[in-house]
Amino acid sequence: MSTDRAENLRQRAVLHAALADPARLGIVDTLALGDASPSELAQALGMPSNLLAHHLKVLEREGVVGRSRSEGDRRRSYVHLVSGSLDRLASPLVRPARRVLFVCTANSARSHLAVALWRRASAIPAESAGTHPAAAIAPGVLDTARRHGLDVPEVRPQHVADAHGPEDLVVTVCDRAHEELTIPVDVHWSIPDPLRTGRPEAFDEALQEIAHRVEHLAPSLVPTS
Repeated sequence: MSTDRAENLRQRAVLHAALADPARLGIVDTLALGDASPSELAQALGMPSNLLAHHLKVLEREGVVGRSRSEGDRRRSYVHLVSGSLDRLASPLVRPARRVLFVCTANSARSHLAVALWRRASAIPAESAGTHPAAAIAPGVLDTARRHGLDVPEVRPQHVADAHGPEDLVVTVCDRAHEELTIPVDVHWSIPDPLRTGRPEAFDEALQEIAHRVEHLAPSLVPTS
């Protein structure tokens, strides 16, 4: 592990520890709505002033909250969330990516749904492929795409060997492809195969799960030039 990554993990762990106490998390939640004086915080949270002072000291030490003097009554201060302080909770960028390649076994269902969802979420190009390509995209995928307003072109499934580029970020979206793929895999999503039942509900469930994964991954990548 690099020194920079180790330090990033340490800093995030410290911040998580500062927010692990329910009282301190309550303070942060309250301040998310607006600034408050210590006495207002104590009243809102039903917390003794000495206990509040302790928790504020911890949050101030970690740079989560700050104080400013009132421009009215100079004896009064207000506590506020430090802008951007909670951004450190998120994991750092995974890596730059020129293109994302979604791979499943047949390249007939999950990988095409992933590409369609990815193109909604990110400017980074995406393509799909399979380890054992089928003859055509599954009709259930096309039906699901129409129901959800997704653009899934009726292209012929392709083999991963023909689609993979050296700078691709490879995401496997089925276990079989992940376990038999010989090229390096960057990310694996264990998505159940909707073709096992062929029910519309199965395709909808796969779509929902892939959408959740895309939503999490997309902000973690930056496009390369």
